[in-house]
Amino acid sequence: MPGADLVVTKALVIPDAELSERFSRSSGPGGQGVNTTDSRVELSFDVARSPSVPEPLRARLLDRLAGRLVDGVLTITASEHRAQLANREAARARLADVLRAAAAPPPPKRRATKPTRGSKERRLAAKKRRGDVKRGRRGKFDD
Repeated sequence: MPGADLVVTKALVIPDAELSERFSRSSGPGGQGVNTTDSRVELSFDVARSPSVPEPLRARLLDRLAGRLVDGVLTITASEHRAQLANREAARARLADVLRAAAAPPPPKRRATKPTRGSKERRLAAKKRRGDVKRGRRGKFDD
């Protein structure tokens, strides 16, 4: 809900004061009213300079969101609803989702394993069958 702090994770809560909203005319549903109401929402959050982002988390966010940031600022737009309030809520939910995904810890490293003897045998048998098929296609004079 607009006007309340945005809870992304337990470690990351963004105060409403750190979010900036801009409104503009939206394309999409709305009929004639679409030409008069500023229902499109651009929600911006300064990831690089926000005091509410812990330092270790900031580095991860900046790294993972590098392609979406402009001067350290993440901008989310929402214009799928006719009402400005619905678009504001959609933009906040989308911002929380993007930040939550970027803040997630990296998956555990893959432990290298060796192929089993059975899998090696199956692979070689499949290669042999494939070679036999190709050999069977050769014409009498292709050698």
